[in-house]
Amino acid sequence: MYRAVNEIDMGAELEKVLITKAEIDAKLLELAAEIDRDYAGKDLLIVGVLKGAVMVMADLARALSSRVTMDWMAVSSYGAGTKSSGVVRILKDLDTDIAGRDVLIVEDIIDSGLTLSWLISNLGSRGPASLEVCTLLRKPEAAKVEIDVKYTGFDIPNEFVVGYGLDYAEKYRNLPFVGTLAPHVYGG
Repeated sequence: MYRAVNEIDMGAELEKVLITKAEIDAKLLELAAEIDRDYAGKDLLIVGVLKGAVMVMADLARALSSRVTMDWMAVSSYGAGTKSSGVVRILKDLDTDIAGRDVLIVEDIIDSGLTLSWLISNLGSRGPASLEVCTLLRKPEAAKVEIDVKYTGFDIPNEFVVGYGLDYAEKYRNLPFVGTLAPHVYGG
């Protein structure tokens, strides 16, 4: 096994833990049971959105008792800064033809929903039998568009969070929990 980074290792960089590893593990088992029930007997394709969904996708896939196919997409709606440019680019497209397939998009977090809304429209135009969304985290207060999310792990406050796939400047993705950084880390 491995020894994961913990709150003590983070020192003064961590402000607080919002969701523990145990809470994440329990929620993923719960979501997996719902997904197994809803897609029983179907050939489900789960699509992870890189890079943030890596942890959620891996742990969710291992929690599923049914066989699934996995694929990945990478999209970007950010320019050089931290604000969305409003233009979504596909950096890595699916390797799988989704026409006639049951597809479940797996996300780490839904913030404004703008990029995910674009992704749902894009994948929907490819003729899947069904297209649903599963997210570990959702920020209802940050939503700019309405998105129908079939499976939601946790609703969280509109705070900047890291861990469990979420990063700040490509760091902290490997934390086994979700937390907030101390303001001095990002100059806040």
